[in-house]
Amino acid sequence: MDDLFIMTTPSLELHERLRGKIAVEPKMTVDSAEDLALVYSPGVAEPSTAIANDPDAVWRYTIKGNTVAVVTDGTAVLGLGDIGPLAALPVMEGKAMLFKQLAGIDAFPICLATTDVDEIVDTVRRIAPSFGGINLEDISAPRSFEVEARLQDIGIPVFHDDQHGTAIVALAALVNAARVVGKELTDMTVVVSGAGAAGIAISRLLRCTSIDPDVCKSVGDVLVTDSKGIISSDRADLSPAKQELLGYSNRDDRSGSVHDAIVSADAFIGVSAPNVLDRDDVRAMADSAIVFGLANPDPEIMPAEALAAGAAIAGTGRSDLPNQVNNVLGFPGIFRGALDARATRITPRMNLAAADAIAASISDPTPDRVLPAALDASVAQRVAAAVAAAV
Repeated sequence: MDDLFIMTTPSLELHERLRGKIAVEPKMTVDSAEDLALVYSPGVAEPSTAIANDPDAVWRYTIKGNTVAVVTDGTAVLGLGDIGPLAALPVMEGKAMLFKQLAGIDAFPICLATTDVDEIVDTVRRIAPSFGGINLEDISAPRSFEVEARLQDIGIPVFHDDQHGTAIVALAALVNAARVVGKELTDMTVVVSGAGAAGIAISRLLRCTSIDPDVCKSVGDVLVTDSKGIISSDRADLSPAKQELLGYSNRDDRSGSVHDAIVSADAFIGVSAPNVLDRDDVRAMADSAIVFGLANPDPEIMPAEALAAGAAIAGTGRSDLPNQVNNVLGFPGIFRGALDARATRITPRMNLAAADAIAASISDPTPDRVLPAALDASVAQRVAAAVAAAV
């Protein structure tokens, strides 16, 4: 506890000093009556009239084309869980900062005082006219699946980053890790620990669900585990989202715990809880094993432990250790590309293009560097171009 207090004190001091990490600034100063007449009455009536006559003109005359709402209900914030919309606000502000710094996108946090799916969907529909995209964030599963699915018809991209952002960056890391250890994705068995929003999205992307197989290279098999063990047909407690996994995971219908699943696996991707694995689990994996424990701040197994047990490559979601699997490598460029292309939604093919672009940002991956640095702004540019081309 003392260590945690010492670690967070600089952050608390920073947030107290800044009193919020983002601000709204005008793009010009209003210094004269002529300026006022142009930006407000009577001049502003002209763009308003133009938009009334042609709604598509809103993209030319307003902030809509470069603005994203970061929407949360505060039910699944970091590793803190259901801490509510007020406590979620610092996280959403941080995300808005990164949108601006890495992709030039104006983003604004929208923290909702409701956890009701119908109310969340209705609220987002009502605010959508002001925004060019909606980034759903830190909404707990399975509600997050329904919220995202029900908003796909609003005419602008709606993207749940905890699902797809995590999956995209994890796939990029796996692609480069496989290059380092000399394995083909199509031959690999991957264990995904965690069957929530991130785990299911990772599994879908690894297995090329809803993506043209001509452009997507599926891993050989995925075994998904939750707190009760492997998702298998003998489980009578599966939610609809977990039942869907049976259609594309666990090819041999294995059952048992995560410790059973890990035997002979080529890779492990954890989006679950601390200390799920130990050294014996890593020793039971295939040669040249890849271990990504992404639970934050304490991973499923620390990289040093995994490497000591024989893993060839290890990574986490932490910024203080090598091979950080961080969503910031994905979402700024993904929305930049979607906005530039005027996409109405973000498709699985666009997600795959983003993953490929992130992986390609490292020309010569090494065991300690399978992903680019989290704040490398050039990555967002590459991702944006790839996503726009995939629309």
